[in-house]
Amino acid sequence: MSTAPRLTALDALHRSLGATMTDFAGWDMPLRYASERDEHVAVRTKAGLFDLSHMGEITVTGPQAVELLDHALVGNISTVGVGRARYTMICQEDGGILDDLIVYRLGETEYMVVANASNAQIVLDALVARSTGFEAEVRDDRDAYALIAVQGPESPGILKSLTDADLDGLKYYAGLPGTVAGVPALIARTGYTGEDGFELFLKPEHAEGVWKALTEAGAPVGLIPCGLSCRDTLRLEAGMPLYGHELTTALTPFDAGLGRVVKFEKTTNEGRFVGREALEKAAERAETAPPRKLVGLIAEGRRVPRAGFSVVKDGVVIGEVTSGAPSPTLGKPIAIAYVDAAHATPGTTGVGVDIRGTHEPYEVVALPFYKRQK
Repeated sequence: MSTAPRLTALDALHRSLGATMTDFAGWDMPLRYASERDEHVAVRTKAGLFDLSHMGEITVTGPQAVELLDHALVGNISTVGVGRARYTMICQEDGGILDDLIVYRLGETEYMVVANASNAQIVLDALVARSTGFEAEVRDDRDAYALIAVQGPESPGILKSLTDADLDGLKYYAGLPGTVAGVPALIARTGYTGEDGFELFLKPEHAEGVWKALTEAGAPVGLIPCGLSCRDTLRLEAGMPLYGHELTTALTPFDAGLGRVVKFEKTTNEGRFVGREALEKAAERAETAPPRKLVGLIAEGRRVPRAGFSVVKDGVVIGEVTSGAPSPTLGKPIAIAYVDAAHATPGTTGVGVDIRGTHEPYEVVALPFYKRQK
């Protein structure tokens, strides 16, 4: 028995704009509106508008909210100030990554955890299970929010025209309550594109009005609506991991080159957190003999690598592609891959990707492929 996909508050609007829709993590989402290349370029050079209402919001409140989060997640949540956000992960006891998350501290004892759409239920269930013994409440707020992102160099100017919130004072990975186009919103300076931009959490019934206001305010500077397809190429160029590709339960944060998010020096709960022992061992392994490292690959030819394709050198498999696509910014196919540490040094040549039996030549580069000029 198949269940019908969930629809965001902007579903009718996407269809009226002629979006190509796709099922993503049980949601009907816009893949593209016209040309995914044009959408990608708009975000890099002007601005793009995204519906991200499929993301999973979970609110954690109560006197021991921070103790619960420090126990359940690998990050040090007690050092996040009110109005700030942190990128972190939730791991299994064996150190495998259940999801990567952003945690916003909304108040003294109130936090919002934002999970990936495909893992929202898993993260919710894990937080509920891990809340036993803590004076804290875990609430599923997925239906309480729509999420709209405006990303790209023109995004601060566009948003400024619709809010009196202090955007200039809003740092990267911070969020503040304000009004946008006359309705209340949490305005966060976060994103998944490698560009400056904002994510706006608002009530679903306000989503359409805010989307239209942003569209109107952004039209003179080239803002266009953008789908999931260009979101993927943007994050790929920016070297940002995607759950299910670069991050899985088979990998620890150290395997993924993201050991920095694991904070062993936490003082809450006597420094204990779920997965700590396994992660200490993973940290040691990563230092002494890392099995594989996450690298960038740039094609010499035109053929596009895809997730699951083998990385080879001298006829021997040395790794696997986790994400691949044509890069509109570089004008060449690119990939992120896990490769044996011996071949992971940037500048390594003679590496190939097995594309349907042909070993296409690639060069190993450091991530990210693209970094915006500040």
